[in-house]
Amino acid sequence: MNSSARRATIADVARAAGVSTSTASVVFSGKVNVAEATRQRVLAAAAELGYAGPDPRAASLRLGRSGIVGVVLGGELRHAFLDPVTTVMMDGLSDALAEISTGLLLLRDDPRPGEAPAIAEAPVDAVVLIGCTPSVRSSLEIVRQRGLPVVVIEGDAGEDVPRITLDNREASAAIARHLHQLGHVRVATVTLAPDVGRERGPLTPARLAAATVDVTLDRLAGFREVYPDAPAVAATGSLIDEGMIAGRTLLTDADGALRDDRPTAIVAQSDLLAVGVIHAAEELGLQVPDDLSVVGFDGIAADGLGSQKLTTIVQPAVEKGRAAGEQVTRMLAGVKGESVHFVCRFQEGETTAPAPAGSTGRQDR
Repeated sequence: MNSSARRATIADVARAAGVSTSTASVVFSGKVNVAEATRQRVLAAAAELGYAGPDPRAASLRLGRSGIVGVVLGGELRHAFLDPVTTVMMDGLSDALAEISTGLLLLRDDPRPGEAPAIAEAPVDAVVLIGCTPSVRSSLEIVRQRGLPVVVIEGDAGEDVPRITLDNREASAAIARHLHQLGHVRVATVTLAPDVGRERGPLTPARLAAATVDVTLDRLAGFREVYPDAPAVAATGSLIDEGMIAGRTLLTDADGALRDDRPTAIVAQSDLLAVGVIHAAEELGLQVPDDLSVVGFDGIAADGLGSQKLTTIVQPAVEKGRAAGEQVTRMLAGVKGESVHFVCRFQEGETTAPAPAGSTGRQDR
């Protein structure tokens, strides 16, 4: 067909096939069975006219929708996709939305100075916010002003916003109790970023008071139910390299030598951080778990441990994403969204053991 010629329509196909427009439409929608002879006649007419099927843009205009759901991620997208938990969660979200033929548009929550947040003008029908930091909360206000359905994964956006939550505090307390039962007294933790600044280093009382990331705070609170005075070091994100840096910080002194009062166990707020801590310990000549017990959080298939199985907390990441997609689907259909809560599962591996003999001294502050 000449590129300047008029694009064939479903009405043209119906005329050529000798059927009604509604019958021709049914053939392409596949929603209702039609006689095979009729179906073949319609398809043959469509092929002759060069008609490839309904224009999705027309359907979007009829529905007043773009067929896109925006997903607002904290920080840089490249960091988000280095985190296996995020990618698995996105798989669950996209699976749920595929049932209504809806795509995803990934957006950052930190616009450049002088620019409006991307969510302000993004052509989306609904929004999923991951976490609820101050910058994400500003995105929430924009979404509300636009009147779009919104779901938050692991963040508190207010009672009127459906939330997908995880028992972060309870799960972290279970980890700490496991170490306590093994006789560990000198225990430390490596946390995820506590605020949007993502600054690496000791989590001081002043910095903790200004922290804004709910997941980090909840996991730390559960851990400190058992070890209230335990030292904590914040990482910039869930990365193996960050775990290595934090591990060295907790295990060595200013000269790089092993500390006599070093922790006998370290709790990491992600499996990737835990792998990094293990690498740091091995570089320093420590054996895991004989000299140092290490626990993670997530339950992912983390590379870098060989055949050793990490002691960790398993979270249902796919199910969290799917639940968010299901609530978006409900709201787009005019049904009120609901909050969904998930529970983690403790998984004992091969990276924890009883505290080394002679290590039951006072917990360092």
